[in-house]
Amino acid sequence: MAHRALAHKSTDDVAVAVADLKAGEELTIQSLEGGKAHKVKLLEDVPLGHKIALKDMPEGHVVIEYGEKVGRMTQAVQKGGYVHVHNIRTLRWDYGKAKAKSAKPRAKGGR
Repeated sequence: MAHRALAHKSTDDVAVAVADLKAGEELTIQSLEGGKAHKVKLLEDVPLGHKIALKDMPEGHVVIEYGEKVGRMTQAVQKGGYVHVHNIRTLRWDYGKAKAKSAKPRAKGGR
């Protein structure tokens, strides 16, 4: 069976399209590590290399991929939806904000 999309881990929130996918396709998505497969009906077209939601995710949800926290949803997405820069933001930017907030300002004229 040729895979149309794959997850890195069975606990991931998203899978990666390994072909251009069309809305309405029904997929059984395996993970590279094995484990339980996800059954998903695509709600939107998903281009090769882009992500598919494996579950409903509300705005603000921290997205797991590779078994790691990788991003935060900027818009809600339903299972089978297209996940990309229009509705997810990398946590790298959150890290930078947290680091900047924790930095103490330097005293004026001081060293």
